[in-house]
Amino acid sequence: MGTAVGLSTDLNSGVIDRFRTLPMWRPAVLVGRSLADLLTATVCMAIVAVTGLCIGWRPGGGVGSTLAGFALFLLFAYALSWGCACLGMVSKGPESAQGVGLVILFPLAIVSNALVPTERMPTVLRTVADWNPVSAVTSAARQLWHNPNPSASIPAWPMQHPIEASLLWCAALLVIFAPLATSLYRRRTTE
Repeated sequence: MGTAVGLSTDLNSGVIDRFRTLPMWRPAVLVGRSLADLLTATVCMAIVAVTGLCIGWRPGGGVGSTLAGFALFLLFAYALSWGCACLGMVSKGPESAQGVGLVILFPLAIVSNALVPTERMPTVLRTVADWNPVSAVTSAARQLWHNPNPSASIPAWPMQHPIEASLLWCAALLVIFAPLATSLYRRRTTE
């Protein structure tokens, strides 16, 4: 969400106009914003991990598997930041970017297996949850950390292959949104 709000703020406050006068690579603003958000996600992830460790969470896998789970979360956050960059580019202001972003991202988090098992959800909602990218990333992290994964018994392909599904979701998000964000940025900053 920070990418959407930050880019919208920069575009509407004139900061981007000042950047355009500098001899710099045009997509540097987008890449810099997405990398800054990746660093923010890393700090947030570290805080959550340390808090979890303090209250008794333990990954059951080895160090490599544990780091892979965290890396998958960061890859997903990075991929989502490019989608949010598109949102920041098309929104009229920071408030609308945040509002629309919450309307999109909140259901992704709620209608997933991140908070509750999906087995008892109504059929349509369960199907959406089982194919939700947040569910895939959550299941993949649970698998990599050797933590209990109630979704492993669900026959949907993403729940049977969560690591592969997560990587496919991340790749799809990046392939779609990175070029789109770059195109929208060029269009918005050359007007």
